[in-house]
Amino acid sequence: MHQRFTFIFLLLSFSAFAQTAPFPQKGLKLKWEVKENGFMGEAKTHSVFTLTNTAKKAFPASGWTIYFNFIRVVSPLRTETSPAIVPGHINGHLYTLKPTADFKGLAPGDSILINVESGAWVTNFTDAPDGPYIVWNDAPAKGYSIDFTVVPSTEDKQLRRQANESRVRTSLEDIYKRNSITRDIPEDQLPRVFPTPENIRSTAGVFSLDAKDVIAYQPELKQEALFLADILKNALGKTVQIAEGENGSIVLNKNDKNPTGEHTLTVTADKVTLSGNKAEDVFYAIQSFRQLLGTPKNGAIEITGIEVKDRPRFSYRSFLVDVSRNFQAKAEILRILDVIALYKLNVLHLHMSDDEGWRIEIPGLPELTEVGGRRGHTVDELDMLQPSYGSGPDVNNTTGTGWYTKADYLEILRYAKARHIKVIPEVEIPGHARAAIKAMDARYAKFMKAGNTQAANEFRLSDPDDKSQYRSVQEWKDNVVNVALPSTYRFIEKVTDELVAMHREAGAPLDVIHMGGDETPAGVWEGSPACQRLIASDEKLRTADDLWPYFYDRVAQIVNKRGLQLYGWEEAGMRRTKRDGRNVMIVNPDFGARNFMVDVWNNVMGGGMEDLSYRLANGGYKVVLSGVANYYFDMAYLRDYNEPGFYWGGYVDIDKPFYFIPFDLYKNSKEDGAGNPLPASTFVGKDRLTEYGAGNIVGIQSALWGETLKSAAALEYLMLPKLLGMAERAWAKDPEWTKNEAAYNEAWSIFANVAGKKELPRLAKLNGGYNYRIPTAGVSLADGKVLANVQLPGLVIRYTVNGKEPDAKSAVYSAPVAEKGTLRFRVFDQQGRGGRTVTVQH
Repeated sequence: MHQRFTFIFLLLSFSAFAQTAPFPQKGLKLKWEVKENGFMGEAKTHSVFTLTNTAKKAFPASGWTIYFNFIRVVSPLRTETSPAIVPGHINGHLYTLKPTADFKGLAPGDSILINVESGAWVTNFTDAPDGPYIVWNDAPAKGYSIDFTVVPSTEDKQLRRQANESRVRTSLEDIYKRNSITRDIPEDQLPRVFPTPENIRSTAGVFSLDAKDVIAYQPELKQEALFLADILKNALGKTVQIAEGENGSIVLNKNDKNPTGEHTLTVTADKVTLSGNKAEDVFYAIQSFRQLLGTPKNGAIEITGIEVKDRPRFSYRSFLVDVSRNFQAKAEILRILDVIALYKLNVLHLHMSDDEGWRIEIPGLPELTEVGGRRGHTVDELDMLQPSYGSGPDVNNTTGTGWYTKADYLEILRYAKARHIKVIPEVEIPGHARAAIKAMDARYAKFMKAGNTQAANEFRLSDPDDKSQYRSVQEWKDNVVNVALPSTYRFIEKVTDELVAMHREAGAPLDVIHMGGDETPAGVWEGSPACQRLIASDEKLRTADDLWPYFYDRVAQIVNKRGLQLYGWEEAGMRRTKRDGRNVMIVNPDFGARNFMVDVWNNVMGGGMEDLSYRLANGGYKVVLSGVANYYFDMAYLRDYNEPGFYWGGYVDIDKPFYFIPFDLYKNSKEDGAGNPLPASTFVGKDRLTEYGAGNIVGIQSALWGETLKSAAALEYLMLPKLLGMAERAWAKDPEWTKNEAAYNEAWSIFANVAGKKELPRLAKLNGGYNYRIPTAGVSLADGKVLANVQLPGLVIRYTVNGKEPDAKSAVYSAPVAEKGTLRFRVFDQQGRGGRTVTVQH
């Protein structure tokens, strides 16, 4: 009896010990830095982790694994012969560091260097590894975060891409030269309405707006009347009444005499009239009118007479936000809807599913959010997805875990509808579908455990016998749905039906749905018995490549049967084939006449696919111009280690979306994907847009992908002010400046002044303020003095000469500086918020 009690006591003691980490949780520090890019003369990076024991006890030689995320493919350093700790790959961007027999542990205070090699290059702080944590072998289900530091790169060898590259950053002189084309224009000489209206003229008379004014509206315009009343309340600080009918000094008028899509705004001394063919058009007239509202004096706002007649150039003006990679709260989505409505965009493309997360509750499939909407350390991913983008081991994180409940989604839809914005949900398939696949695997396991085989297989997306070998662009090995399974199509039908039902309940009927199609890697389906049986059973199918159009034909049938237009990424309109024995992608002629709409993203300058949007439009597809070179807002503003964002498709500042020419994108393309001058030969032999093809260009979309968006502030920084350039190009007519450089410089100056003097101050006040980027100053040396300038007139440059950080009370730059010392320049907005400081030694 005594021996049995002792055994049980020891067993319980061991179990308790096993649940406790054998090393202090805060006893480790991990540091990472780049040694050099262009390692061994290749597109490789040599970097090093430094692991330090800060505890008072020895760190063990074995029994642990460190996990971390890194957006580069990691391998051991090839020049190291007997590494003590080596990297390994799990899946996607999740990697490990594991000890070898040569690792002897770490005494208190000791460190060890861990050299690694990675593909491509690292020239930006957002490229760095993130979210490291340690897992002990005795407790494999629990991860502990490690204190982590990234050492900034400052040397040329750390910042270049290739070993022979000489231009490693956008210099302060580069910025100064770019800013120099902009002339400062007095605010009273700037256009009063933005984006640029089709017709506008000032008239005599001044309307005095105060709280005594009444907004009169037709019954079908009550929503717009309430929206305008809220704007005027914020402007005046007092409530303005609304009244159905025509007896008011501010009249909202739905007028069939206005051509379709047109609105008019007229301000006279005694009346304001906002008219449009539809409620949507009246709404845009309201957005124009709000831009005329100044600061109240003696309780009233004086508005000089004006006549505006306007319509959008493109019917489709979209902003895509990716909430899958890093989740954004509902409140931020509502803020996004407010700002895109302000600039007359009419679509929110909600990228709500991808490999790293599923973000909308689907009734009947709770696993999609309960598993696919959560990230953390997991043994088998039956409870959550593995960490991505530094989300770490704890499931209770705000970037990897989160979703919109049905109630949330209905609120988003209704909020968007009130602003005449269509929300288009994206179900990313067949690739980029790992969150859905793993969620349905978890559902399968749950029902199989319960003995319900039929329910287990009802919506399964993966074939357990599939031996296909592939890697996606993001290094996933298992992120593509199996297109031969009937359950795949039941899943698509179920999700589509539930989305349609939610949109109907919100009063915002769904008429188009995005069904992905992006970046499905080569090698998929080739080793799937189910796919091989399908190929053998259908004479139209010869190889796995033929499964792509087969899949989208079935998806189209599902979508069209429900009265929806099919929408997808450019690859959905392409098919693989061979030319001269090599794999190539060509425009698929089968879908061009089926009202199939595609986003065309691949226009990386110098990448060889610059004409793809025109080829698809010429082939009959409805094309949304979504090119990375101009409209991927997750691209960094410029080449600087401290600028957040990616840069694989180039650098995108506010000018890139502004100077894009939709029907002749070759004419004004200036930089390649590395930010270098674009050779004139780039477009030789490229397809040009035909007259027929031009009729298939339906609009423009800017996209903000979420890999680097760890907060709402990060999102707004990359979104704004870039969105202003996109809004101008999507709304305003084809500009005259396409004909010569001088005309462009003048148009740019007007736009830059409008942005800096009118729109940024507006954004600083809207909804408590947006975290738009305040640009860094340009700096040049001439005649022994330091010159500085700013990209957007209206912003203020302040500086110090003693090396201290400039603040809102520092000296304002107004003339070249002759003083010697450490000069620091920083740009501030009109509210006193500062951007990033730049430093020069003089």
